[in-house]
Amino acid sequence: MRKFSAAIFVLLLVSTASAQWTQISTQSEPSPARGLEHRYVVVEDSGAGDRASLELAIFSTKSCRLRIIDRSSEPRVDLEEVMGRGNFLAAVNGGYFDPDYKPIGLLIVDGMMIAPLQKARLLSGVLSASAKKIQISRVAEFSLAQKPDAAIESGPMIVDLGKSVRGLEATRLARRTFVAIGAGDKAALGFCSDVTLADLSNILATTLTSDFKIQRALNLDGGSSSAFWFKRANGSAFSIAEEKPVRDFVAIVPK
Repeated sequence: MRKFSAAIFVLLLVSTASAQWTQISTQSEPSPARGLEHRYVVVEDSGAGDRASLELAIFSTKSCRLRIIDRSSEPRVDLEEVMGRGNFLAAVNGGYFDPDYKPIGLLIVDGMMIAPLQKARLLSGVLSASAKKIQISRVAEFSLAQKPDAAIESGPMIVDLGKSVRGLEATRLARRTFVAIGAGDKAALGFCSDVTLADLSNILATTLTSDFKIQRALNLDGGSSSAFWFKRANGSAFSIAEEKPVRDFVAIVPK
Protein backbone atom coordinates (compact mmCIF):
# COMPACT_ATOMS: atom_id res chain seq x y z
CA MET A 1 0.00 0.00 0.00
CA ARG A 2 2.84 2.35 0.85
CA LYS A 3 4.57 1.61 -2.46
CA PHE A 4 1.34 2.31 -4.32
CA SER A 5 0.89 5.64 -2.49
CA ALA A 6 4.50 6.61 -3.20
CA ALA A 7 4.00 5.82 -6.87
CA ILE A 8 0.90 8.02 -6.96
CA PHE A 9 2.86 10.82 -5.24
CA VAL A 10 5.70 10.56 -7.78
CA LEU A 11 3.17 10.58 -10.61
CA LEU A 12 1.61 13.75 -9.25
CA LEU A 13 5.01 15.41 -9.00
CA VAL A 14 5.87 14.46 -12.57
CA SER A 15 2.48 15.71 -13.75
CA THR A 16 2.95 19.03 -11.96
CA ALA A 17 6.50 19.45 -13.24
CA SER A 18 5.45 18.78 -16.84
CA ALA A 19 2.51 21.21 -16.78
CA GLN A 20 2.99 24.06 -19.21
CA TRP A 21 1.41 27.46 -19.71
CA THR A 22 0.02 27.82 -23.20
CA GLN A 23 -1.68 30.70 -24.94
CA ILE A 24 -5.39 30.13 -25.52
CA SER A 25 -6.44 33.54 -26.87
CA THR A 26 -5.02 36.91 -27.86
CA GLN A 27 -6.40 40.28 -28.93
CA SER A 28 -4.54 43.40 -30.01
CA GLU A 29 -5.20 47.07 -30.69
CA PRO A 30 -2.99 49.84 -32.10
CA SER A 31 -1.74 53.03 -30.50
CA PRO A 32 -1.18 56.47 -32.03
CA ALA A 33 2.51 55.60 -32.43
CA ARG A 34 4.02 53.38 -35.08
CA GLY A 35 5.52 50.21 -33.67
CA LEU A 36 3.46 50.14 -30.44
CA GLU A 37 0.45 47.93 -29.71
CA HIS A 38 -1.64 46.75 -26.79
CA ARG A 39 -1.92 42.98 -26.64
CA TYR A 40 -4.27 41.07 -24.31
CA VAL A 41 -3.23 37.45 -23.84
CA VAL A 42 -4.93 34.65 -21.90
CA VAL A 43 -2.81 31.63 -20.92
CA GLU A 44 -3.70 28.33 -19.28
CA ASP A 45 -1.77 25.83 -17.18
CA SER A 46 -2.42 22.55 -18.99
CA GLY A 47 -1.88 20.56 -15.81
CA ALA A 48 -3.93 22.42 -13.22
CA GLY A 49 -6.32 24.19 -15.57
CA ASP A 50 -5.50 27.56 -14.01
CA ARG A 51 -5.74 30.65 -16.21
CA ALA A 52 -4.03 34.03 -16.16
CA SER A 53 -4.38 37.14 -18.30
CA LEU A 54 -1.70 39.57 -19.42
CA GLU A 55 -1.80 43.13 -20.71
CA LEU A 56 1.25 43.92 -22.84
CA ALA A 57 2.40 47.20 -24.34
CA ILE A 58 4.78 45.87 -26.99
CA PHE A 59 6.88 48.45 -28.78
CA SER A 60 9.80 49.01 -31.10
CA THR A 61 12.80 50.80 -29.64
CA LYS A 62 13.24 52.41 -33.07
CA SER A 63 10.10 54.50 -32.66
CA CYS A 64 9.59 54.66 -28.86
CA ARG A 65 11.70 55.05 -25.75
CA LEU A 66 11.29 54.67 -21.99
CA ARG A 67 11.06 57.38 -19.34
CA ILE A 68 10.90 57.10 -15.56
CA ILE A 69 8.32 59.45 -14.05
CA ASP A 70 9.12 60.28 -10.42
CA ARG A 71 6.51 61.55 -7.97
CA SER A 72 8.79 62.63 -5.12
CA SER A 73 6.29 64.79 -3.26
CA GLU A 74 2.62 65.20 -2.42
CA PRO A 75 0.01 65.10 -3.76
CA ARG A 76 0.37 61.51 -4.93
CA VAL A 77 -1.89 60.86 -7.89
CA ASP A 78 -2.55 57.63 -9.72
CA LEU A 79 -1.03 56.41 -12.97
CA GLU A 80 -4.03 57.38 -15.11
CA GLU A 81 -3.94 60.99 -13.93
CA VAL A 82 -0.18 61.31 -14.42
CA MET A 83 -0.40 59.89 -17.95
CA GLY A 84 -3.15 62.37 -18.83
CA ARG A 85 -0.78 65.27 -18.17
CA GLY A 86 1.82 64.54 -20.82
CA ASN A 87 2.64 62.99 -24.18
CA PHE A 88 2.63 59.41 -22.94
CA LEU A 89 1.75 56.26 -24.86
CA ALA A 90 1.73 53.52 -22.20
CA ALA A 91 2.99 52.93 -18.67
CA VAL A 92 3.14 50.71 -15.60
CA ASN A 93 4.05 51.41 -11.99
CA GLY A 94 7.74 51.41 -11.16
CA GLY A 95 10.03 50.12 -8.42
CA TYR A 96 9.97 49.54 -4.69
CA PHE A 97 9.69 52.25 -2.06
CA ASP A 98 9.61 52.45 1.75
CA PRO A 99 6.68 53.64 3.94
CA ASP A 100 7.89 57.23 3.51
CA TYR A 101 7.83 56.79 -0.29
CA LYS A 102 11.62 56.89 -0.57
CA PRO A 103 12.82 54.71 -3.49
CA ILE A 104 14.49 51.41 -2.63
CA GLY A 105 17.31 50.82 -5.09
CA LEU A 106 18.77 52.81 -7.96
CA LEU A 107 16.56 55.47 -9.49
CA ILE A 108 17.74 57.72 -12.33
CA VAL A 109 15.30 60.19 -13.87
CA ASP A 110 16.17 62.37 -16.88
CA GLY A 111 19.87 61.64 -16.33
CA MET A 112 19.82 62.61 -12.64
CA MET A 113 20.44 60.08 -9.87
CA ILE A 114 17.63 60.22 -7.32
CA ALA A 115 18.68 57.15 -5.28
CA PRO A 116 21.87 55.02 -5.41
CA LEU A 117 22.31 51.37 -6.31
CA GLN A 118 21.65 49.00 -3.40
CA LYS A 119 22.72 45.45 -2.68
CA ALA A 120 19.78 43.28 -1.66
CA ARG A 121 18.67 39.78 -2.62
CA LEU A 122 15.39 40.97 -4.09
CA LEU A 123 17.01 43.76 -6.12
CA SER A 124 18.67 41.56 -8.70
CA GLY A 125 18.33 43.63 -11.85
CA VAL A 126 18.42 47.10 -13.37
CA LEU A 127 16.28 48.47 -16.18
CA SER A 128 18.19 51.22 -17.96
CA ALA A 129 17.32 53.28 -21.00
CA SER A 130 18.85 55.89 -23.26
CA ALA A 131 17.86 57.38 -26.58
CA LYS A 132 19.62 54.52 -28.39
CA LYS A 133 18.75 51.39 -26.39
CA ILE A 134 16.94 49.71 -23.52
CA GLN A 135 18.68 47.15 -21.33
CA ILE A 136 17.85 44.81 -18.48
CA SER A 137 21.04 43.96 -16.62
CA ARG A 138 21.87 41.91 -13.60
CA VAL A 139 23.18 44.24 -10.88
CA ALA A 140 26.73 42.88 -11.28
CA GLU A 141 26.61 43.69 -15.01
CA PHE A 142 25.34 47.23 -14.66
CA SER A 143 27.67 50.24 -14.73
CA LEU A 144 26.92 53.92 -14.26
CA ALA A 145 29.53 54.51 -16.95
CA GLN A 146 26.74 53.71 -19.41
CA LYS A 147 25.22 57.08 -18.42
CA PRO A 148 21.57 56.10 -18.89
CA ASP A 149 18.87 58.74 -19.15
CA ALA A 150 16.62 56.53 -17.01
CA ALA A 151 17.23 53.57 -14.70
CA ILE A 152 15.36 51.70 -12.02
CA GLU A 153 16.62 48.86 -9.83
CA SER A 154 14.11 46.11 -9.07
CA GLY A 155 13.67 42.37 -9.04
CA PRO A 156 13.73 39.53 -9.10
CA MET A 157 14.82 38.71 -12.62
CA ILE A 158 12.05 36.49 -13.97
CA VAL A 159 13.36 35.55 -17.42
CA ASP A 160 17.04 35.29 -18.28
CA LEU A 161 18.54 34.25 -21.63
CA GLY A 162 15.07 33.32 -22.82
CA LYS A 163 14.49 30.83 -20.00
CA SER A 164 12.51 30.84 -16.76
CA VAL A 165 14.48 31.53 -13.58
CA ARG A 166 14.63 28.78 -10.97
CA GLY A 167 14.02 29.21 -7.27
CA LEU A 168 11.38 31.94 -7.49
CA GLU A 169 8.58 32.20 -4.92
CA ALA A 170 5.86 29.70 -5.85
CA THR A 171 3.05 30.08 -3.30
CA ARG A 172 1.87 33.71 -3.09
CA LEU A 173 -0.63 34.86 -5.70
CA ALA A 174 -0.56 38.57 -6.55
CA ARG A 175 -0.98 40.99 -9.44
CA ARG A 176 2.37 41.54 -11.18
CA THR A 177 3.99 44.16 -13.39
CA PHE A 178 7.18 43.73 -15.34
CA VAL A 179 9.39 45.01 -18.15
CA ALA A 180 10.75 42.71 -20.86
CA ILE A 181 13.11 42.86 -23.81
CA GLY A 182 13.19 40.56 -26.79
CA ALA A 183 15.31 39.95 -29.85
CA GLY A 184 16.02 42.83 -32.20
CA ASP A 185 14.26 46.06 -31.31
CA LYS A 186 11.30 44.61 -29.36
CA ALA A 187 10.50 45.47 -25.73
CA ALA A 188 7.39 45.52 -23.56
CA LEU A 189 5.79 46.74 -20.37
CA GLY A 190 3.37 44.25 -18.87
CA PHE A 191 0.73 43.50 -16.26
CA CYS A 192 -0.40 40.02 -15.19
CA SER A 193 -3.40 38.89 -13.15
CA ASP A 194 -2.85 37.05 -9.85
CA VAL A 195 -0.02 34.51 -10.21
CA THR A 196 3.10 33.50 -8.30
CA LEU A 197 6.51 34.77 -9.38
CA ALA A 198 7.42 31.23 -10.45
CA ASP A 199 4.31 31.03 -12.61
CA LEU A 200 4.99 34.44 -14.15
CA SER A 201 8.51 33.33 -15.02
CA ASN A 202 7.19 30.22 -16.76
CA ILE A 203 4.48 32.16 -18.58
CA LEU A 204 6.88 34.77 -19.94
CA ALA A 205 9.49 32.19 -20.93
CA THR A 206 6.82 30.59 -23.13
CA THR A 207 6.48 32.12 -26.58
CA LEU A 208 3.37 34.22 -26.01
CA THR A 209 3.34 35.38 -29.59
CA SER A 210 5.32 34.41 -32.66
CA ASP A 211 6.82 37.88 -33.06
CA PHE A 212 7.96 38.51 -29.47
CA LYS A 213 10.20 35.99 -27.73
CA ILE A 214 11.30 37.43 -24.37
CA GLN A 215 15.03 37.29 -23.69
CA ARG A 216 15.02 39.01 -20.30
CA ALA A 217 12.25 40.18 -17.98
CA LEU A 218 12.45 42.04 -14.68
CA ASN A 219 9.73 42.06 -12.03
CA LEU A 220 8.58 45.48 -10.82
CA ASP A 221 6.69 46.35 -7.63
CA GLY A 222 3.59 44.15 -7.73
CA GLY A 223 0.54 43.45 -5.62
CA SER A 224 -1.43 46.57 -4.69
CA SER A 225 1.11 48.75 -6.55
CA SER A 226 0.43 47.09 -9.91
CA ALA A 227 -1.00 49.39 -12.58
CA PHE A 228 -1.20 49.50 -16.39
CA TRP A 229 -2.18 52.26 -18.81
CA PHE A 230 -2.33 52.38 -22.62
CA LYS A 231 -3.36 55.14 -25.02
CA ARG A 232 -5.46 53.84 -27.88
CA ALA A 233 -5.25 55.05 -31.47
CA ASN A 234 -8.52 56.96 -31.09
CA GLY A 235 -7.18 58.91 -28.12
CA SER A 236 -9.09 57.04 -25.40
CA ALA A 237 -7.22 55.03 -22.78
CA PHE A 238 -7.30 51.54 -21.33
CA SER A 239 -6.36 51.59 -17.65
CA ILE A 240 -5.94 49.25 -14.68
CA ALA A 241 -5.49 51.35 -11.55
CA GLU A 242 -3.13 50.69 -8.69
CA GLU A 243 -4.76 49.99 -5.32
CA LYS A 244 -2.45 52.33 -3.39
CA PRO A 245 -0.26 55.34 -4.27
CA VAL A 246 3.22 54.59 -5.63
CA ARG A 247 6.46 56.54 -5.93
CA ASP A 248 7.28 56.26 -9.64
CA PHE A 249 6.20 54.97 -13.04
CA VAL A 250 7.85 53.50 -16.15
CA ALA A 251 6.40 55.07 -19.30
CA ILE A 252 6.66 54.64 -23.05
CA VAL A 253 6.99 57.87 -25.01
CA PRO A 254 7.55 58.62 -28.70
CA LYS A 255 11.07 59.33 -29.91
